[in-house]
Amino acid sequence: MNVFRLCGDLSHLLAIIILLVKMWKTQSCAGISGKSQVLFALVFTTRYLDLFTVFFSVYNTVMKVIFLTASYATVYLIFLKFKGSYDRENDSFRVEFLLVPVAGLSFLENYDFTPLEILWTFSIYLESVAILPQLFMISKTGEAETITTHYLFFLGLYRALYIVNWVWRYHFEGFSDKIAIVAGVVQTIFFCDFFYLYFTKVLKGKKLSLPMPV
Repeated sequence: MNVFRLCGDLSHLLAIIILLVKMWKTQSCAGISGKSQVLFALVFTTRYLDLFTVFFSVYNTVMKVIFLTASYATVYLIFLKFKGSYDRENDSFRVEFLLVPVAGLSFLENYDFTPLEILWTFSIYLESVAILPQLFMISKTGEAETITTHYLFFLGLYRALYIVNWVWRYHFEGFSDKIAIVAGVVQTIFFCDFFYLYFTKVLKGKKLSLPMPV
């Protein structure tokens, strides 16, 4: 494992910790898209179906368990523990517009036409667009809490670091995963505008605000 993948994993883990701590400390899930978190839980569920059948390393197994547990804990907090603060009205992105094409693409573009491989491919494609309900929610409300922007920053940084990891592996190991690379680039592109606002506003102590959609 190279340092870019390790840093990417740690950035991903930090993003989830920030989100969980934010909700627990404030006893609220205000500003968090429940739909995005359900999609992420679905991503990890379909990706890690081999948890009990394939062993790569202790690190790999531990990280799988952590991401699965954390994703379902997040969903629990939003829809059960703190459901009174869930902004259902503004979390209105039509997720079927993501799930249907992602499912179709998973059947058309994969490495092996087997159930596990199709579901793994589905998870890769879905992860690239799972953040869209959250970004849509921010654009709809017009602003985001600072702690929420930190969560989004580290989530985007995780994917950006993974792109560097793939470049490293291709250069030094001759390894290439076209599906993961394309999906990762697409996901990073969705974060580009947010990264700009994060560096020009949030890091200068200003609240991130976006124009309200017409």
